[in-house]
Amino acid sequence: MPDVSRLEALKSKHAELESMISEEERRPSPDYALVHELKRKKLQIKDQLQKVSIH
Repeated sequence: MPDVSRLEALKSKHAELESMISEEERRPSPDYALVHELKRKKLQIKDQLQKVSIH
């Protein structure tokens, strides 16, 4: 059975990263290195979400 609190925390962090990415991409001169790093972190969170939901 998945740990519900961990699952919710990961979903929240995933949404937060998505918001940060969108905000950075809307800037007149986005920091693409930051966008890349945020996307990498978002993918790691997604992988963790899949692992948690399987168990």
